[in-house]
Amino acid sequence: MPPDSQQPADPDKRSRDVESWATLRRFLPYLWPKDNPGLRIRIVIAMALVLAGKAVTLALPFAYKGAVDAMSATGAGSVEKGLTVALGLVMAYALGRFTAVAFDNLRNIAFERVGQVATLNLAEDVFARLHRLSLRFHLARRTGEVTKIIERGTKSIDQMLYFLLFNIAPTIIELIAVGVIFYINFGIDLVLATAVTVVAYVWVTRAITEWRTKLRREMNDLDGKALHRAVDSLLNYETVKYFGAEAREEARYANAARAYAEAAIKSENSVGLLNMAQAVITNGLVAAAMAYTVWGWSKGELTVGDLVLVNTYLIQLFRPLDVLGWVYRTIRQGLVDMAEMFRMIDTDIEVKDAPGAPALIVRTPTVAFDNVTFGYDPGRTILKGLSFEVPAGSTLAIVGPSGAGKSTIGRLLFRFYDPLEGRILVGGEDIRTVTQTSVRAA
Repeated sequence: MPPDSQQPADPDKRSRDVESWATLRRFLPYLWPKDNPGLRIRIVIAMALVLAGKAVTLALPFAYKGAVDAMSATGAGSVEKGLTVALGLVMAYALGRFTAVAFDNLRNIAFERVGQVATLNLAEDVFARLHRLSLRFHLARRTGEVTKIIERGTKSIDQMLYFLLFNIAPTIIELIAVGVIFYINFGIDLVLATAVTVVAYVWVTRAITEWRTKLRREMNDLDGKALHRAVDSLLNYETVKYFGAEAREEARYANAARAYAEAAIKSENSVGLLNMAQAVITNGLVAAAMAYTVWGWSKGELTVGDLVLVNTYLIQLFRPLDVLGWVYRTIRQGLVDMAEMFRMIDTDIEVKDAPGAPALIVRTPTVAFDNVTFGYDPGRTILKGLSFEVPAGSTLAIVGPSGAGKSTIGRLLFRFYDPLEGRILVGGEDIRTVTQTSVRAA
């Protein structure tokens, strides 16, 4: 393809990848806390158990191969000898399977506290950060929206960590180990075939999953629209009756529901397409690899046990890859949810204490507004050059129509906002020069 006809990289995808890596880096201190060596030890133990379990799993096919070869042996006394060897290897195989399961469960026990503590610490930091954000932020965002973002961001941590550490990482280790085993026992051809197939499998799975994610997003949007139609119509039941609009409302809801149903059918059908594409790739490799070992057996270079060995390794290798699409989507969605949460709490803190600000010490409890100008929006000024003083021990009543700025005065006094111009004095001290906590406690 000529250079001028090449398609540019998707900037949105590139920015998403950058944001995902930034999100992971930001979360790492919660996973590997400096002030909690006990948690670090648990992580090391969990990873050691992962490696031990994977080592046992990689050794099991050799026991299987040995048992089959022992049973296939011919010659005088081969049956008695083969029986003894095969039984021993079968017992070792069963013990190895149990050991691998035990390692997996011990790993989960060791890591469970890590995931929970990381989630807890992050949730506490997010909650504290939200309390430091300005009143403007909380008035502008719906509480339900904020809590939903926090819930999604924190709930995704445990599952995302599990998949990253105990699915993706062990699968990569197993892929490398199987490649080494295949190279030593069968040569480079089988290694290259396996590597090419895995790359094709991952690429196809990722491409179809990205497409399915768009379908899923469309389905969720249409589901929300259908729900909105139903709720809006029922909440306005009386108005619908006044205008005799039942038929129109029913038609609007039916159209929205049909659109959702079509999107849901597309989404579910895409699962079948993904499964078939994966099956074609994996079974193609298994068939080719087994044909290769049968050919080697026919030449006397390989044994029946080698056929079993290759088949077992490939099935074992592709088993975790079968759910790669779901794992990839879960990790991607978890990173998106965490990034959204971090973006929310990264909102600039509008009202900040001055560096080294002292606490307010009130000796004479007076309150004064000195030529204060303030507006919530740049184009609309609520208070303009407001000045008044409330001496100690006196009472001041502020009256006026709605929107005149009565509640705004209270918000400024408690320093939920800072005035655009002028000063607010408590006990003769400008409240911008002291800590917010001491102003509200005065």
